[in-house]
Amino acid sequence: MRRLIRTLVVLGGTLGLLATSGCGGVYYTVSVNAAQTRLEQARQMGAESQAPYEYYFAREHLRQAQVEASEASYSDAAGYAETAELYAQKAIDVIQSAKKSGDAK
Repeated sequence: MRRLIRTLVVLGGTLGLLATSGCGGVYYTVSVNAAQTRLEQARQMGAESQAPYEYYFAREHLRQAQVEASEASYSDAAGYAETAELYAQKAIDVIQSAKKSGDAK
């Protein structure tokens, strides 16, 4: 009886690890798609010249996310993708703030 319980616990733990390890690629995909969309939006708004620090910081983090994903380091890749999305949004915010300041004058 104890042997059966021990086997079930080990089997359950193994299945749990397998189930959670497969989610990294999915989470990375969602993160990188969001970052790519936000970065493209920033580029179309002129971030390359109007918010270059934020834009290029985001772009390089997105590139590093893709490198990490190619090495199956999905957790690291998702982190880089999240940073890329954050800085792409900052670039958008800089541009919008500059437009508002220009409109107020």
